Amino acid sequence: MSLVIIDSGGANISSVIFACRRLGAEPVFTSDPEVINRADRVILPGVGAARSAMEHLDSSKLVDCIRQLTQPVLGICLGMQLLFESSTEGNTPCLGVIPGTISLLPASVGIRVPHIGWNFTNQQMTDPLTKGLPANPWFYFVHSFAAPLGKYTVASSTHGKAFSAIVRQNNFYGVQFHPERSSKYGAQLLQNFLALPCN
Repeated sequence: MSLVIIDSGGANISSVIFACRRLGAEPVFTSDPEVINRADRVILPGVGAARSAMEHLDSSKLVDCIRQLTQPVLGICLGMQLLFESSTEGNTPCLGVIPGTISLLPASVGIRVPHIGWNFTNQQMTDPLTKGLPANPWFYFVHSFAAPLGKYTVASSTHGKAFSAIVRQNNFYGVQFHPERSSKYGAQLLQNFLALPCN
Protein backbone atom coordinates (compact mmCIF):
# COMPACT_ATOMS: atom_id res chain seq x y z
CA MET A 1 0.00 0.00 0.00
CA SER A 2 1.48 3.34 -1.08
CA LEU A 3 0.49 6.54 0.72
CA VAL A 4 1.28 10.06 -0.46
CA ILE A 5 1.02 13.27 1.55
CA ILE A 6 0.73 16.22 -0.81
CA ASP A 7 3.04 19.19 -0.29
CA SER A 8 0.34 21.87 -0.01
CA GLY A 9 2.74 24.54 1.24
CA GLY A 10 1.61 24.40 4.88
CA ALA A 11 3.42 23.77 8.12
CA ASN A 12 3.18 21.01 10.75
CA ILE A 13 3.35 18.23 8.16
CA SER A 14 5.63 16.17 10.39
CA SER A 15 2.82 15.38 12.84
CA VAL A 16 0.75 13.84 10.03
CA ILE A 17 3.73 11.84 8.81
CA PHE A 18 4.52 10.52 12.29
CA ALA A 19 0.85 9.60 12.91
CA CYS A 20 0.82 7.52 9.71
CA ARG A 21 4.10 5.84 10.65
CA ARG A 22 2.66 4.86 14.04
CA LEU A 23 -0.04 3.00 12.12
CA GLY A 24 2.48 1.10 10.01
CA ALA A 25 2.38 3.27 6.87
CA GLU A 26 5.42 4.95 5.31
CA PRO A 27 4.10 8.04 3.54
CA VAL A 28 5.87 9.89 0.74
CA PHE A 29 5.75 13.69 1.00
CA THR A 30 5.70 15.12 -2.52
CA SER A 31 4.38 17.66 -5.01
CA ASP A 32 5.11 15.40 -8.01
CA PRO A 33 1.85 14.75 -9.93
CA GLU A 34 3.10 11.42 -11.27
CA VAL A 35 3.89 10.11 -7.78
CA ILE A 36 0.53 11.34 -6.51
CA ASN A 37 -1.37 9.69 -9.36
CA ARG A 38 0.30 6.32 -8.70
CA ALA A 39 -0.43 6.30 -4.95
CA ASP A 40 -3.04 3.97 -3.45
CA ARG A 41 -4.18 6.68 -1.02
CA VAL A 42 -3.58 10.41 -0.82
CA ILE A 43 -3.66 12.88 2.08
CA LEU A 44 -4.07 16.62 1.45
CA PRO A 45 -3.02 18.45 4.64
CA GLY A 46 -3.17 22.17 5.19
CA VAL A 47 -2.45 24.88 7.74
CA GLY A 48 -2.75 28.56 6.88
CA ALA A 49 -4.77 30.58 4.39
CA ALA A 50 -6.86 29.20 1.54
CA ARG A 51 -5.53 31.60 -1.10
CA SER A 52 -1.85 30.91 -0.44
CA ALA A 53 -2.52 27.15 -0.37
CA MET A 54 -4.36 27.26 -3.71
CA GLU A 55 -1.61 29.41 -5.22
CA HIS A 56 0.94 26.84 -4.08
CA LEU A 57 -1.07 23.96 -5.58
CA ASP A 58 -1.51 25.90 -8.81
CA SER A 59 2.20 26.73 -9.09
CA SER A 60 2.99 23.03 -8.52
CA LYS A 61 0.51 22.06 -11.27
CA LEU A 62 -1.51 20.03 -8.77
CA VAL A 63 -5.01 21.52 -9.12
CA ASP A 64 -6.14 19.35 -12.04
CA CYS A 65 -4.13 16.42 -10.69
CA ILE A 66 -6.06 16.41 -7.40
CA ARG A 67 -9.43 16.96 -9.07
CA GLN A 68 -8.94 13.89 -11.24
CA LEU A 69 -7.83 11.46 -8.51
CA THR A 70 -9.90 8.27 -8.22
CA GLN A 71 -8.20 6.67 -5.20
CA PRO A 72 -9.22 7.57 -1.62
CA VAL A 73 -8.22 11.16 -0.78
CA LEU A 74 -8.34 12.64 2.73
CA GLY A 75 -8.26 16.40 3.24
CA ILE A 76 -7.22 17.51 6.75
CA CYS A 77 -8.21 20.91 8.21
CA LEU A 78 -7.45 23.48 5.48
CA GLY A 79 -6.97 20.51 3.15
CA MET A 80 -10.63 19.62 3.69
CA GLN A 81 -11.71 23.21 3.00
CA LEU A 82 -9.77 23.24 -0.27
CA LEU A 83 -11.93 20.36 -1.53
CA PHE A 84 -14.94 22.71 -1.68
CA GLU A 85 -15.87 25.10 -4.49
CA SER A 86 -14.70 28.30 -2.83
CA SER A 87 -13.78 30.02 0.42
CA THR A 88 -14.80 33.46 1.62
CA GLU A 89 -11.27 33.70 3.04
CA GLY A 90 -9.82 36.01 0.40
CA ASN A 91 -12.71 35.10 -1.97
CA THR A 92 -10.69 32.10 -3.07
CA PRO A 93 -11.77 29.60 -5.75
CA CYS A 94 -10.88 26.12 -4.49
CA LEU A 95 -10.71 22.62 -5.98
CA GLY A 96 -14.46 22.23 -6.44
CA VAL A 97 -14.79 18.48 -5.86
CA ILE A 98 -17.40 19.07 -3.12
CA PRO A 99 -20.23 21.61 -3.61
CA GLY A 100 -20.43 24.53 -1.20
CA THR A 101 -18.58 27.54 0.14
CA ILE A 102 -16.33 27.76 3.19
CA SER A 103 -17.19 30.69 5.47
CA LEU A 104 -15.96 32.35 8.66
CA LEU A 105 -17.30 30.99 11.93
CA PRO A 106 -19.38 33.57 13.82
CA ALA A 107 -17.87 35.00 16.99
CA SER A 108 -20.14 35.99 19.88
CA VAL A 109 -20.12 36.23 23.67
CA GLY A 110 -18.42 33.08 24.93
CA ILE A 111 -17.60 31.91 21.37
CA ARG A 112 -14.07 32.72 20.32
CA VAL A 113 -12.75 32.52 16.80
CA PRO A 114 -10.49 30.81 15.91
CA HIS A 115 -12.05 27.65 17.30
CA ILE A 116 -9.20 25.95 19.15
CA GLY A 117 -9.51 22.85 21.30
CA TRP A 118 -11.41 19.61 21.74
CA ASN A 119 -15.00 19.36 20.58
CA PHE A 120 -17.58 16.63 20.17
CA THR A 121 -18.84 15.51 16.78
CA ASN A 122 -22.24 14.09 15.86
CA GLN A 123 -22.41 11.36 13.24
CA GLN A 124 -24.98 12.09 10.53
CA MET A 125 -24.52 8.94 8.44
CA THR A 126 -22.57 5.70 8.58
CA ASP A 127 -19.34 5.62 6.62
CA PRO A 128 -16.25 3.38 6.51
CA LEU A 129 -14.16 6.36 7.68
CA THR A 130 -15.92 6.35 11.07
CA LYS A 131 -15.99 2.58 11.59
CA GLY A 132 -15.41 1.65 15.24
CA LEU A 133 -15.95 5.19 16.53
CA PRO A 134 -18.66 6.03 19.08
CA ALA A 135 -21.66 8.14 18.06
CA ASN A 136 -20.14 11.35 19.48
CA PRO A 137 -16.34 11.15 19.49
CA TRP A 138 -14.32 14.25 20.18
CA PHE A 139 -11.43 15.59 18.16
CA TYR A 140 -8.95 18.47 18.28
CA PHE A 141 -9.87 21.52 16.16
CA VAL A 142 -7.89 24.60 15.10
CA HIS A 143 -9.76 26.71 12.54
CA SER A 144 -11.59 29.96 11.84
CA PHE A 145 -13.43 28.94 8.66
CA ALA A 146 -15.76 25.96 8.21
CA ALA A 147 -17.94 24.10 5.73
CA PRO A 148 -21.74 24.23 5.90
CA LEU A 149 -23.87 21.15 6.45
CA GLY A 150 -24.93 19.27 3.32
CA LYS A 151 -25.59 15.89 1.76
CA TYR A 152 -21.85 15.27 1.99
CA THR A 153 -21.79 15.70 5.82
CA VAL A 154 -20.75 12.47 7.57
CA ALA A 155 -20.43 14.16 10.98
CA SER A 156 -21.11 17.65 12.29
CA SER A 157 -19.85 19.76 15.17
CA THR A 158 -20.91 23.09 16.65
CA HIS A 159 -18.99 26.25 17.53
CA GLY A 160 -21.21 29.30 17.26
CA LYS A 161 -23.09 27.39 14.58
CA ALA A 162 -23.22 23.83 13.28
CA PHE A 163 -20.65 22.95 10.63
CA SER A 164 -19.33 19.89 8.79
CA ALA A 165 -16.64 18.08 10.79
CA ILE A 166 -16.34 15.07 8.46
CA VAL A 167 -17.37 15.07 4.79
CA ARG A 168 -17.39 12.67 1.88
CA GLN A 169 -18.01 13.10 -1.84
CA ASN A 170 -17.34 9.85 -3.69
CA ASN A 171 -13.62 9.05 -3.11
CA PHE A 172 -12.90 12.43 -1.51
CA TYR A 173 -13.04 12.59 2.30
CA GLY A 174 -12.37 15.53 4.56
CA VAL A 175 -12.00 16.21 8.29
CA GLN A 176 -12.02 19.72 9.75
CA PHE A 177 -10.14 18.61 12.87
CA HIS A 178 -6.60 17.24 13.20
CA PRO A 179 -6.81 13.44 13.54
CA GLU A 180 -3.03 13.27 14.07
CA ARG A 181 -3.54 15.26 17.31
CA SER A 182 -6.79 13.61 18.40
CA SER A 183 -5.60 10.66 20.48
CA LYS A 184 -7.25 7.26 20.01
CA TYR A 185 -10.25 8.47 17.99
CA GLY A 186 -8.02 10.30 15.54
CA ALA A 187 -5.79 7.25 15.21
CA GLN A 188 -8.85 5.07 14.56
CA LEU A 189 -10.05 7.40 11.82
CA LEU A 190 -6.64 7.42 10.14
CA GLN A 191 -6.50 3.64 10.40
CA ASN A 192 -9.92 3.46 8.74
CA PHE A 193 -8.67 5.68 5.92
CA LEU A 194 -5.64 3.48 5.37
CA ALA A 195 -7.95 0.45 5.21
CA LEU A 196 -10.26 1.90 2.53
CA PRO A 197 -10.35 -0.16 -0.68
CA CYS A 198 -8.39 1.28 -3.58
CA ASN A 199 -9.59 1.44 -7.18
